[in-house]
Amino acid sequence: MPIITTIEDLRVLAQRRVPRMFYDYADSGSWTESTYRANSSEFAPIKFRQRVAVDMSNRTLASTMVGQEVAMPVALAPTGLTGMQHADGEILAARAAERFGVPFTLSTMSICSIEDVAAHTTKPFWFQLYVMKDRDFIARLIERARAANCSALVLTLDLQVLGQRHKDVRNGLSAPPRLTLPNIVNMATKPRWCLGMLGTKRRYFGNIVGHAPKVADMSSLSSWTAQQFDLTLSWKDVEWVKQRWGGKLIIKGILDAEDARLAVASGADALIVSNHGGRQLDGAQSSIAALPAIADAVGSDIEVHMDGGIRSGQDVIKALALGAKGVYIGRPFLYGLGALGEAGVTRCLEIIRTELDLTMAFCGLRDVRKVDRSILLPGSYPV
Repeated sequence: MPIITTIEDLRVLAQRRVPRMFYDYADSGSWTESTYRANSSEFAPIKFRQRVAVDMSNRTLASTMVGQEVAMPVALAPTGLTGMQHADGEILAARAAERFGVPFTLSTMSICSIEDVAAHTTKPFWFQLYVMKDRDFIARLIERARAANCSALVLTLDLQVLGQRHKDVRNGLSAPPRLTLPNIVNMATKPRWCLGMLGTKRRYFGNIVGHAPKVADMSSLSSWTAQQFDLTLSWKDVEWVKQRWGGKLIIKGILDAEDARLAVASGADALIVSNHGGRQLDGAQSSIAALPAIADAVGSDIEVHMDGGIRSGQDVIKALALGAKGVYIGRPFLYGLGALGEAGVTRCLEIIRTELDLTMAFCGLRDVRKVDRSILLPGSYPV
């Protein structure tokens, strides 16, 4: 077992063990990838105020996200094709999150289905929903999430059209993925991954294949998926989803204060400041740069969450200081999954917990719920 002390250690190991087309899918952005890079790099200029000779005993990271108790204010983000980073990936990640005491969010475009994850967990998880043209299918998907006892619905609004992702185009990453000769050759160099995939029956989009009309197998998935992007998506559709769901609703994909106010008006319980991991509009603000203005505009009216670019517990506490009630990690847990399976996801969470806890102590606080801008050096953070 290699010594893993940082999220970067997990990334390097995942890059060695996961086939290129699936690693690149997780670790890339759209167009020039400027927003993808900014999501991470724009945390660095934010500086802490170190405090000394203060009581650092009895620290706690316990908090809540949309009323749910969490061991720390971090959730696993919804990520497509998670089960292609490692066999049965969504199940493994959900189990790791459950044991750790943080929420796991299953993507609509997961490999393991809602029912698969529910059968392998004992506590409620969250489900992420795309609103597609086929509203009957979406209504059934909502019912399946309710039947699986999902405790929150994360509605993603920033995928009406697909961003231009050059690495995916070059790698033939489509639905289903194209097994070109270069891809097959590359997969042959990843024996651990191949053995895992041979040992599972879950190799397709479990929430769609066999559930959407005329999508009985992977061969019919591509044409169906291409037809489902809904260019007419509006806040009326959000109201429709909210009425059908009836439970906790989180709106994902907010980067503008005006849209944040519309999220408040929709009656959602929380919003996620997010640019889809830099995979949609290249040149958009980084999530951490957009967070303070949105938190200032609506933070007293709705719970504000954030995702994008988090690679450490220090990044987590910076986001909390700038107004987030909770954050989501996507790539970090995917690195852990690709590197070491379920144990890698657990290690990812352990690393973030330790870094978050120690940083909070150095800043003179004992309760993560008390984190605010007072722990940051004035002038070093976006406003």
